[in-house]
Amino acid sequence: MTQARLHKLLTVVIAGTLAGLVLATAALPLALVLGLGFSTLAAPYSTLPEHLVTPPTAQRSTLYAADGTTLITSFYEENRADVPLTEVAPVMRKAIVAAEDSRFYDHSGVDLRGVARAFTANQGGPVRQGASTLTMQYVRNVLSSDPTLSEAQRKAATEISTARKIQEIRYALALERQLDKDEILGRYLNIVYFGAGAYGVAAASRRYFSKSPADLTLAEAALLAGLVQSPHTDDPIHGDADAALSRRGYVLDRLVETGAVTSAEADRARAEALALKPSVEPDDCAAVPKDRNDWAFFCDYFTDWWNAQPAFGTSPDERQRTLRRGGFRIVSSLDPTVQRETQDRVLEVYDENSPHALPTAVVQPGTGRVLAMAVNRRYGLGPNPAGQENRPYTVNQLVAGGDDIVGYQAGSTFKIFALLAALEAGAPLDTRYDAPTRIVSQWPASGPASCEGQWCPANANPAWMDGERTMWTAFGRSVNTYFVWLAERVGADRVVEMAERLGIVLRAEDDANLARYGARNWGPFVLGVASTTPLDLATAYATVAAEGVRCTPLPVNTIVDHAGRPLDVARPDCRRVLDVDVARAAADAARCPVGDQSAFGRCDGATADGLRERLGRPVIGKTGSSEGYGTETVVAATPQLVVATMATNPDDPRDPAGEAVQARMVDQVADIMTAALRDQPVRDFAPPTEAIARWGNAARAGN
Repeated sequence: MTQARLHKLLTVVIAGTLAGLVLATAALPLALVLGLGFSTLAAPYSTLPEHLVTPPTAQRSTLYAADGTTLITSFYEENRADVPLTEVAPVMRKAIVAAEDSRFYDHSGVDLRGVARAFTANQGGPVRQGASTLTMQYVRNVLSSDPTLSEAQRKAATEISTARKIQEIRYALALERQLDKDEILGRYLNIVYFGAGAYGVAAASRRYFSKSPADLTLAEAALLAGLVQSPHTDDPIHGDADAALSRRGYVLDRLVETGAVTSAEADRARAEALALKPSVEPDDCAAVPKDRNDWAFFCDYFTDWWNAQPAFGTSPDERQRTLRRGGFRIVSSLDPTVQRETQDRVLEVYDENSPHALPTAVVQPGTGRVLAMAVNRRYGLGPNPAGQENRPYTVNQLVAGGDDIVGYQAGSTFKIFALLAALEAGAPLDTRYDAPTRIVSQWPASGPASCEGQWCPANANPAWMDGERTMWTAFGRSVNTYFVWLAERVGADRVVEMAERLGIVLRAEDDANLARYGARNWGPFVLGVASTTPLDLATAYATVAAEGVRCTPLPVNTIVDHAGRPLDVARPDCRRVLDVDVARAAADAARCPVGDQSAFGRCDGATADGLRERLGRPVIGKTGSSEGYGTETVVAATPQLVVATMATNPDDPRDPAGEAVQARMVDQVADIMTAALRDQPVRDFAPPTEAIARWGNAARAGN
């Protein structure tokens, strides 16, 4: 008989006994079937699809806090996490073999006795027995769940057809020639579906019993093994307890028949009640534990960051699928201690039901890592008062911005960009100007801030602000007219460019258009009329604290893929954007607003005078108020830490935060920094050179 005829006859038998078709070959001699030689169908291992050799099973990704142990949440389409066979209880291994393929350790991928048994049992009626081995089931599971295949390809992997069954046999025989039995068993246990959304034995152990697969008892292992045949109908969590117990009894009987356990052991297991202890793996940011609801805003920021990384795919949708199927272990930058302190201090200023929000960011200079993100809101889609989209529930990113959140006006904190642009252009810190109460600028304007068609801002407190000022004293006392004059000298477009260079993202369409097409005439930018966020502002001041090195905000410390390989995308993305001496000079001036003293003793007056004393270490920073005290802002930095906080009504910008809240915000920032830096050494800012300070001996003598 020719090889082609043998193959054709075998195909007919397989179609009838294994693929679930109506048996049309009942008269075919069984001896002929058993003598065909299954090994002739084996595919060369080298031609196996890559996904069978190294199966790309979908696995959940886990997000941890910076301590590497505190789980924030998981991301998954299929709840799955691979474990080595050595971490699966021996009784679980025996149970799955007894239930699904008792001759697993005796055959070579296709069980001839199983074929014969199924052939005999299925004659004369509908198919009642199959003969798929664990190896064949593994092949089918890989092909049907491979995330790299299309839906049509995955569907074809489970269709009832002769071609599909032949393919399974060929692949199973090839795999058995290259992989040992325990490796195949381990792969099978990690891919098979156990019902209730649990893929693989590790997820199933946690889903049904809230324990590791290494700790499964005989009764528990038998229950799980019994679920594999009909995971959707025998699921005991969703009302099919009787069916699950019946299947457990079947598996126990098979364990006794195969000699894996004694009758006494099986009887004791059979007598045990169905002792489920179900647990649900958290999925996505809405599943962050209730007592850590504030962490969900950080989680939301992490997902936005992930979806913007080209390393994970070519589109946000593809990157999200990578996260949900890739099995990554992600240790975030969220410091639980700093986050708790930040959230507590925020809630001391405003509670969750206040119409005013206090979004706050804590960032590490030199790495960009985001240590905390807090706001007095609940993450979720709960009921809110009419017209209050963000109170008390919201999923909007109030701290980092995005979607409809473009940010808030940061007022005088933007003066640092004019200061930096002037320093970079060659002006020294000792640049003097006799600041008037009001200045008529070169920029056209209309409305209340216009003087005959020119923008003419004034100082908020003339008695304290007017007079001859330098960069030190003008920044310390927040003298509007000095910085408008300085911006005129250096060019408003250079001030805007400096802000963007340091990390200010202009999300509002009007702001972005002005920056692109009208920056030269955007004089008011220097007083902080553009919208920004606490995270962007913290990034900008962190650049100064890091001596001119700007780091893109980063929500992760490490990312390890399912194979244990660390990914470079978790490394800080930093680059020098300022000359060192320029950055040091700006930091020297920024000591003044927070009650510190410059390296040259030139600070005189502060808007947050008590911050340095409360913190007890060198600090730089700035306060800011928008027009009419609509928003209030405080930002402070040490070489190790930056905190930026903004008081605003995100639902109604016409509702001002008010001037009085700024003092409470200064206390808030001081408390956060004190707690976060408690165990860190005191570090000072390096002074700039005298060349960039350029004050004379007479000025030195006067101090």
